[in-house]
Amino acid sequence: MLPEPPSRRSIAFDLFISIGVVGLTTLGVFMRQTPRTLMWAGFVMAAALLLRRRHPMWTMAAISLAALSQVVFFSASTDPLPYDLAVLIGMFSVVKYARRLAGGYVAAVVVGIGIVIEVVRHGNEQTWWLLALWYLGVCGGVWLMAYTMRQRRLYVASLEERAATLEREREHLARIAVADERAAIARELHDVIAHSLAVMIVQADGARYALDGDPDQARTALTTVAATGRGALDDMRRLVGVLRGSRPAEAEADRRRITLAELTTLVDGARSAGLSVDLDAELARPLPPAIELAVYRIAQEGLTNVLRHAGPGACVALSLRHSADSVTVSVTDDGGTAEIPAPRLAEGTGHGLIGMRERVAVHGGTLDAGPRTGRGWAVRAHIPVLPSEVAA
Repeated sequence: MLPEPPSRRSIAFDLFISIGVVGLTTLGVFMRQTPRTLMWAGFVMAAALLLRRRHPMWTMAAISLAALSQVVFFSASTDPLPYDLAVLIGMFSVVKYARRLAGGYVAAVVVGIGIVIEVVRHGNEQTWWLLALWYLGVCGGVWLMAYTMRQRRLYVASLEERAATLEREREHLARIAVADERAAIARELHDVIAHSLAVMIVQADGARYALDGDPDQARTALTTVAATGRGALDDMRRLVGVLRGSRPAEAEADRRRITLAELTTLVDGARSAGLSVDLDAELARPLPPAIELAVYRIAQEGLTNVLRHAGPGACVALSLRHSADSVTVSVTDDGGTAEIPAPRLAEGTGHGLIGMRERVAVHGGTLDAGPRTGRGWAVRAHIPVLPSEVAA
């Protein structure tokens, strides 16, 4: 694992530690004054500690060499000195920040050799084991503390990576759902436009045959052709930008045009599944085929979500309103009869809501979905109807 770039706070903390070692070198504490001839070793250790996060192994090497020179070239009466605390800090840094834990084991061996040297230099037949036990307790405690902090840091990093991976997968699945839904919308709109063109062809042929014998009938047929063409053109404009993807072969078999006349069949199917559905539909005039299809799919998805989340026995109100320039469809349920209703997905996280939102967005409308006060769920879609579409 590569070490992370140090933050400003980490740099400031390391600088503070380095200054502390310099202070121990120059001032002398713990009832012992550092000899001037050994101050350079403390300064080397203090400088090395500035790199303890980025280069822990090099830091430990520099500190170990400075400590070794202190043992080799000076008498036992001069050690340990206060700045030798840097040895423990260096070992701690290697265990916590080294790329591999093997570096921590190497640092432990180096410190162990130092313990042996100190016991030999300062111990006697009666007290050597007490001195060794004290050194082992202090150094072993520091090593274990660093190891614990390393494992926790790796665990937190793995959790963050897992969360980031799950977030990427969720976004990827959402994009796939959007692409699939747009592909389905594109195919359905293609069928709607093909239907409009077929009507135009029939009306145009009728107008051509009636042009000489019945000019009024021919004029009416041409008016229908124009209105149908405008509606088909609007549908085609919506189709631009909607990707057409692949679909399983068994799903391609159902290519019939769906109209609002099938709402009753849809409601009957929901009732047979155990829902109590109250249908309230008011249509002032026929809707364009593309909008009829969108309204039907929204109602279908809304009832399916109620059955999935609220379960059989839920009461549902399916409402359809058509004004002069828009159509509104809403699906509202009471949450079901269970003591604790099944949890619902937040708005925008389920593929069903994504599909409804895409269908409404194709027509320039809006979709509101969310929990009701108390219990239940409400979905409300508002789709504008252009004048050319009404004429069609």
